[in-house]
Amino acid sequence: MNGKLMAWKDAQVHVLTHALHYGSAVFEGTRCYETPDGTAIFRLQDHTKRLFYSATCLKMKVPYTQRQMNDATLELLRKNELKEGYIRPMVFYGYGKMGLNPKGTPVESMIACWPWGTYLSDKPISVKISPFIRIHPSSCYADAKVTGHYVNSICAVQDLDSRYQEALLLDFRGYIAEGPGENFFMVKNGIISTPPLGTILKGITRATIMELAEDLGYQVVEKRMKPADAYGADEAFFTGTAAEVTPIGSIDGRKLNEGRMGSVTARIQKAYMDVVHGRNPVYAKWLTLV
Repeated sequence: MNGKLMAWKDAQVHVLTHALHYGSAVFEGTRCYETPDGTAIFRLQDHTKRLFYSATCLKMKVPYTQRQMNDATLELLRKNELKEGYIRPMVFYGYGKMGLNPKGTPVESMIACWPWGTYLSDKPISVKISPFIRIHPSSCYADAKVTGHYVNSICAVQDLDSRYQEALLLDFRGYIAEGPGENFFMVKNGIISTPPLGTILKGITRATIMELAEDLGYQVVEKRMKPADAYGADEAFFTGTAAEVTPIGSIDGRKLNEGRMGSVTARIQKAYMDVVHGRNPVYAKWLTLV
């Protein structure tokens, strides 16, 4: 925290921290996995690069370089002896003054890590299209990971009842956008489709899956999709650092592939897990050994 290793119980902030009141923080979610060569962080440099991009959206000057943040992450994992788990870096406007304009407020930082298994499920889940739309791209920086944006996701998740494990948000035009914390893919006649950038997060796992799928011989297209397209899909799945590759068994009660994981999803899920666990040397460039 702020450049120093600190005990978990001592990592605290003031109640008048700007980010606590106004959502003026940016963050990342990164995972580390056990590989044959030891623990490795998946696409660390890409996550840190996006963290710094998000910071620029809030005119926030990160007090460290990307190299320093990466080195601190590695030091943190070594100190905690974390073999496999989740990493959460955050940069935020701290305590200094109140008021919406954070100019002059100190910029603080932290990196935390902990063991964290499957976020949603590696088995097909039930999804509901949310009555809450994804934040309008002209209302803020829709492609940045700003903490305040995730109130949108909280509302979508809190709307779910016991029949559903996750939500799916539409954009302001009624096209499919993304999940509360995941990007969306569907499969129809062997072609993999995903919503285009503009109203969604530019997911690092999303980009990974697109590259992997093409390398596996699939055609991947970015296109706008209506709910009816998803209802008629052969398969669908979510992707994300936390979600990894989560198969979708039904949308609004309509089963896909009879509620079972489809063959395309299964193949992509396996390919992804092979990559992050260091079992495919072709993609070793994405792994940073601890």
